[in-house]
Amino acid sequence: MITVQQAEDIVLSQTQDFGREDISYAHALGRVLAEEITADRDLPPFDRPTVDGIAIRYSAYEKGNRSFIIKAVQSAGEPSVSIQSENECVEIMTGAALDPSVDTVIRYEDISINNGIAHLHIDSKKGQNIHLKARDKNKGEILVNADQLITPAIIGIASSVGKTVLSVKKLPKVVIITTGDEMVSPESDPSPFQLRRSNGITMQSVLEKYKIKGDMLHLNDDYEEIKRELSRCLDEYDVLLMSGGVSMGKFDYLPKVCDELGVEKLFHKIRQRPGKPFWFGKNKDQKLVFAFPGNPVSVFMCLHRYFIPWLEKSLGISGNLAQFAVLQNDIDFPFPLQYFAQVKLCVNHLGQLIAESVNTNGSGDFSHLAGTNAFIELPLEQNTFGKGEVYRIWKYNF
Repeated sequence: MITVQQAEDIVLSQTQDFGREDISYAHALGRVLAEEITADRDLPPFDRPTVDGIAIRYSAYEKGNRSFIIKAVQSAGEPSVSIQSENECVEIMTGAALDPSVDTVIRYEDISINNGIAHLHIDSKKGQNIHLKARDKNKGEILVNADQLITPAIIGIASSVGKTVLSVKKLPKVVIITTGDEMVSPESDPSPFQLRRSNGITMQSVLEKYKIKGDMLHLNDDYEEIKRELSRCLDEYDVLLMSGGVSMGKFDYLPKVCDELGVEKLFHKIRQRPGKPFWFGKNKDQKLVFAFPGNPVSVFMCLHRYFIPWLEKSLGISGNLAQFAVLQNDIDFPFPLQYFAQVKLCVNHLGQLIAESVNTNGSGDFSHLAGTNAFIELPLEQNTFGKGEVYRIWKYNF
């Protein structure tokens, strides 16, 4: 049996690059950007006022002029209006293109206008209330770096520079396989000895954050059926996410089936709770099998602790640093296993992320997942964990 760190190292050693593809920016939300987005021209592309008011030539103000003849009114999007005389001004709106003949903007609030003449009421400074050309970025400068999830802000930036087609990372093709004769569909009315399936739906929902449309398959505890379907899935998919069939039961066929299908076992069983029986392997074509135990909390934890880090590394997502929280209550765990406790997260008045554990009834008790935010990872070397100590967390609802 291996440690959590050993399991993480093995899983992350199997990351893959699935290539690139070009898609419309309208469909890019949540995908991983595979290119830099650069400015197609200076930003802003022209000097522009940041307020509504009048534009003057400051040299006239320096000579003591406080009244200016309004030559024209210019709105945003119109060609710039020049002045010929220092005694003239342009009545101008926010965002309009300033002509080089004017260099200072005074707000409406600081002037009065009578009979086509604007009178200043306050002191002014040269260049005030102007957003200068290229002040934000020069043409060709990077606006958005590659290797990050595309957000609404990034889509907005792409549209502002005319980048309507984006290069994104291709996603692995994933199938989600659940097993067990006792599991029936969520739409069914289960007998007293059956359970409705939830693990597959849970995994499918988590993958949607990354825009992966995981296909779903449920298999009964039939050896030949499992072997036949796994063989097909290994041909058609990059990753198999499985739930159940990996423990020590008489009908836990997965390890033997994988061996017969040429899937190399990279590890089976981790010194952790929940999720101890987790099985991980690959075949000669680098198709990966993440086979989680069947208990819902085990599936949820292993998915966030192992598969999501593998996925983010494979997609090249950068900037996701390890996160930690301050434990808010004592925990005793008298077993030689690394413990992942469900916790509620919040931020205290000092700005610290704090975590309060909840009491559960084991890895089959998934009722608390809706009211918690993360797993807190408690070291294998300890059995007691005290309030105020800091440990790593794995978020899922925060």
